[in-house]
Amino acid sequence: MTSGRVSTILWVALQQTPTTTPDESESTAEGLGKFLASLVPEWIQQLPGWRFALALLILVAGVYLSKLVVRLLGRPVAKRFARQSVAQIVLSGIRIAVVLLSMFVALGAYNVTFPDIFVFGTVFTAVVGIVLAPIIGSVINGLFVLADQPYEIGDMVELDTGERGFVEEITIRYTKMFTLDNSFLVLPNSSIRERDVVNYSAEDERSRLTLHILVTYESDIETARRLIERAAQNCDDVIEGGPAIRIGSARYPAKPTCYLDEYADHGILLTLRYWAKQPYKMLTVRSKIQTRIKTLFEESDATLEFAYPHQHLIFDETSGTASVSFNGESWDDVVPDDGERVANADDPSRRNT
Repeated sequence: MTSGRVSTILWVALQQTPTTTPDESESTAEGLGKFLASLVPEWIQQLPGWRFALALLILVAGVYLSKLVVRLLGRPVAKRFARQSVAQIVLSGIRIAVVLLSMFVALGAYNVTFPDIFVFGTVFTAVVGIVLAPIIGSVINGLFVLADQPYEIGDMVELDTGERGFVEEITIRYTKMFTLDNSFLVLPNSSIRERDVVNYSAEDERSRLTLHILVTYESDIETARRLIERAAQNCDDVIEGGPAIRIGSARYPAKPTCYLDEYADHGILLTLRYWAKQPYKMLTVRSKIQTRIKTLFEESDATLEFAYPHQHLIFDETSGTASVSFNGESWDDVVPDDGERVANADDPSRRNT
């Protein structure tokens, strides 16, 4: 085929191609709206609100489609990214993208163009951001709290300020907490997401607690450790034993275990790790264990003493001598000898000498 013949064919094709001006061309959204309308029977188009029903149906289909896409891509994405958190973020982004696409298609049922969506969204966001910024912030954080589910109603939580209690109510704007001191705390969701919240009863109510006990260096350490473990095992609110309890990828003994923690300044520090069946009365459980430990120490024949801060001053031949005087007088002139002490004891006027 010669070049002249090719040119002739291209010229004929261009002559047969309809030319349209920008004003006559339809936008993508308008074409999409006509396409969706063509799928709906004419008798349904005669009913009021059929466009709204069509848009709602498209949104519902988009939500289910997003779940299906995430389910299909879940395993490949998990293999692609080693960190589970990154894989979850990627899957969430895919799901949001599918939902947003379905929203754009649903707006196409109303023949809404993309410039209209952009202008409306810009104006609406500016007005809301200026007038309702604090409320919108709490609402958005409330949605994140409801979606992330850091706690649920009935869970026992502890705030970074030390307050501990139960979650009573979760709304879009605030979280209501019923403290152990029989008082209510109303926490805005805009601030609760910025605070450290410890959840004691999210999935497993068993809580691993720690008790530090300081004994003297002269004590029988092995006997002390055995008695401390026995004191915890005899408490009704403590798990006595059983298979190891798993936390993440680690496993810890279920029975109370006493460790030699540290050779401290004033004694040997023993650390008891034990599992409480429920986290609701931690102080009560700890008090019972400490009371039982004191009783077992007193009943034992071994040398067992609780240590406390104290110091011993030792003077020997290597300590040297010190020259001490009071108001220019020597030590012998100020401190009486043994004979003078006896005389002073018999004389009431000189007993304080």
